[in-house]
Amino acid sequence: MDPNPRTFPVLSYVMARIPHFGTNPASDSDSLQIDVEQPPTSGASTSTGSSTQLVDQMPNLTHPKVLASMTNAISDVAQTRSVLETLGDRPDHETVDTAKAKIAEIEGNLSKQLEEIVLSPRPVEVDRFEWRAHLSEREKECRQAAEKEKQVYKMIVQLDEMHEAYEKLLKDAEVKLVKVYDSASVAAERDDRVQGEGGFPVKEEVNEEVVGILQEASGTGLERVDLSGRRLRFLPEAFGRIRGLLVLNLSSNQLEVIPDSIAGLGDLEELNLSSNLLESLPDSIGLLHNLKILDVSGNKLNVLPDSICHCRLLVELDASFNSLSYLPTNIGYELGKLERLSIQLNKIRFLPTSICEMRSLRHLDAHFNEIHDLPLAIGRLTNLEILNLSSNFSDLTELPDTIGDLINLRELDISNNQIHALPDTFGRLENLTKLNMDQNPVVIPPMEVVNQGVEAVKVFMAKRWLDILVEEEQKSMLEMKEQAPTGWLTRSTSWLNNFVSGVSGSVSGYMGSGRSPRDPYLDQQL
Repeated sequence: MDPNPRTFPVLSYVMARIPHFGTNPASDSDSLQIDVEQPPTSGASTSTGSSTQLVDQMPNLTHPKVLASMTNAISDVAQTRSVLETLGDRPDHETVDTAKAKIAEIEGNLSKQLEEIVLSPRPVEVDRFEWRAHLSEREKECRQAAEKEKQVYKMIVQLDEMHEAYEKLLKDAEVKLVKVYDSASVAAERDDRVQGEGGFPVKEEVNEEVVGILQEASGTGLERVDLSGRRLRFLPEAFGRIRGLLVLNLSSNQLEVIPDSIAGLGDLEELNLSSNLLESLPDSIGLLHNLKILDVSGNKLNVLPDSICHCRLLVELDASFNSLSYLPTNIGYELGKLERLSIQLNKIRFLPTSICEMRSLRHLDAHFNEIHDLPLAIGRLTNLEILNLSSNFSDLTELPDTIGDLINLRELDISNNQIHALPDTFGRLENLTKLNMDQNPVVIPPMEVVNQGVEAVKVFMAKRWLDILVEEEQKSMLEMKEQAPTGWLTRSTSWLNNFVSGVSGSVSGYMGSGRSPRDPYLDQQL
């Protein structure tokens, strides 16, 4: 159940120092109070050699604050491990295959039963509505019985899927820990330096190289400045006075704040702030009206400022690997030129409705979030070519019917979710060439169709859609036939009433109480 030290050395080291959740019913606050100086001996004794080698490579692993940050970063992994320990080991491949076969057999029998119910003739003496209610009740009973029979087999399959998802979670956590280690190490070293003699803070100095770049940029009008990986802790306000700057790369530093003066870079087209320690972005970022590419991935952002919507020329926005729980409400209304949106590895639960107005969007990556569903108007993104909704796990259970309107969609990844059925309109995705539906409890289409590839899925769903349309047409014609006699009688009665009314009007006009017009000829004769 624990990660393999050879495959996941950093994750294994950190998790060995976290008590198993199931062993101590203490509160959450207590569980975070880990003695990092003397960690539990159970984990430390398992891989002493590899741990020693890892500590040599990453010396700050023994720093209390660094280790505390890393343990907090993988709380979801530890909790998943605890759940799986309670549920049991991963079932073997044969058991899973047998369970899937039994589920398919039960569903096949259910289909036959439902077909028999639908085709069963109605006794003449039974009212049509009563008969429909009777059939509906029989169908409900059959479905409930089948669901009860499938329950034990579904638990086996779901347990296997949870273990599969856990393995993917371990891979992502290993990558995440390395980034957390780098950030936490820098923060720890800074905190250690801040306290000078007598406890007074030590004054930080501006990197001499940065000063040199500023002076050069001011004098020559540089268009590109690359300060990535320079361990910068802050950015001088003077950066906002570099006129003509088009590209600024500040990635892989230790920046915690971006000064408001960045608004002075009015010509800036590309800004890379990835892999820093930013918890927020300044509102003044909305004044970068020429910005086309913005990368703020790998930070600690909880929200994106609403002012980001004013960067209306944005073509690419990467806000992945943060702690975002939502996107600005009007982001779609304002960023009409955006072609690529990367928001994976966040905590987003719902996409704003306005995102459906991003008519230029071609690539949307929202995997590893907590997305519950997609906006109903998602079909308006007719230029979308790549959509990744994988690993939203139990939160994402269905796709809207309007997804069939994504006529240019080429790649779709919905793996590691809880989707039971594809929407009936799925067969309309004619340009789809790549589809990943792994680790979903899919019933429609059947797994044997899914295993044949994307073309087989498209053909199956297109035929299903056609069958639905034919069935609706047949129902409509049947209702018309049932209403035909009544309709004929109604039309006949209406015609007769009109005829009688016309005749009555003529008679009234001829024999009415009013006097008829005088005939001049008769007057002459008289």
